[in-house]
Amino acid sequence: MRLAVVSPFLDRQHGTELCVTEQIERLVRQYHWSIDLYSQKVSQLSGVRSASGASQNSTDSILWHRVSDVPGPHLLKYLWWFVANQRQRWWDQRSGRVRPDLVYSPGINCLDADVIVVHIVFHEFYERARPELALNRVPLRSWPRLIHRKLYYRLVMSLERKVYRNRGVRLVAVSSLVAAQLKSHFQRDDVTVIPNAVDTVRFSPGGRIAKRNESRRSLSYSENDFVSLLIGNDWKKKGLDTLLRALASLADIPLRVLVVGMDDPNLYHPLLDQLALHDRVHFEKPSEDVLSFYAAADLYVGPSLEDAFNLPMLEAMACGLPVIASVKAGASENVRDFETGLLLRDPRDTLQLVQLIRRLFDDVELRGRIGEAGSRYVQDNCNWDQNVARTKEVLEATPRHHRPW
Repeated sequence: MRLAVVSPFLDRQHGTELCVTEQIERLVRQYHWSIDLYSQKVSQLSGVRSASGASQNSTDSILWHRVSDVPGPHLLKYLWWFVANQRQRWWDQRSGRVRPDLVYSPGINCLDADVIVVHIVFHEFYERARPELALNRVPLRSWPRLIHRKLYYRLVMSLERKVYRNRGVRLVAVSSLVAAQLKSHFQRDDVTVIPNAVDTVRFSPGGRIAKRNESRRSLSYSENDFVSLLIGNDWKKKGLDTLLRALASLADIPLRVLVVGMDDPNLYHPLLDQLALHDRVHFEKPSEDVLSFYAAADLYVGPSLEDAFNLPMLEAMACGLPVIASVKAGASENVRDFETGLLLRDPRDTLQLVQLIRRLFDDVELRGRIGEAGSRYVQDNCNWDQNVARTKEVLEATPRHHRPW
């Protein structure tokens, strides 16, 4: 099969993009498919070649058709990307250079996708995040950023209504939670669920322990510090506010919070000032060596307000870290309460989160037992070969549209 994949960028530092990278590498390597990748930026993808100058009839390959980009705020960049990739693919197909059997997209990147993998339903997320987006809750200097974010969410929600209600588009959800949301908001009762997976060779208890001392030294943590990790690129959605308020209520234990992602720490300075937490919270940019963050931590806390999956939570489990998982995250479907992790029933309930963190801090034996059980579960049930085999089945069963060009 020849598959056109449409994604603004691909790398291994962001959850959605990591999943697509793992999938297309295996579709080429294991099943000998041909991939035409339409993207603005690509890194850490094996076997990719520039489509410029390459044979357009190449098989068993990933050809990157680079789409133009523009500087500016995220909303402008998204609009440009949406139009530019559509125009470039239209021209490539009309000229006969590329004739894919199907168009595959993680999220809404175009209007002509045959199969869309849904990693987040913005209709659901916006309702839960609405209080955190209120202008009267942030300083005046933060208003432009919040207004921009709200406009972006509203644009994507309008596209969701147009695209997801079209039953000619095959929808794949990364969790049962997302499938239920698609049914609730768009009456889609035909959604296939294929959970995300983990590189179980890279993420393991042995790999984490081997890097622990070096990682904690590099981040200036002492042996007595009890480090809670959170990884993500939309910290409001990931529930950082609840985690910080829980941290403020746990002043009697040596708890530290490590936050990794591309969001803006300045948005949280007012709350850190209010709660007197500046010396207990450390922000880091994403790194290719994500294992070092898991190695530095003692537990992973994911109090997501709304999260289609939350891949870092599953990676943390694979590494043997005990996790506290919001039931609003799709990956929580892999957590059996007090067996493979702890469940946070209400991601806004600071008191419950305080109790769960304290329970893990006080009970070393419980931490070890949950970490070991979580790692075994992920190693046995959440690998990429399983994910890609199911994805291949869905793609092969999707009708191939005969486009006029």
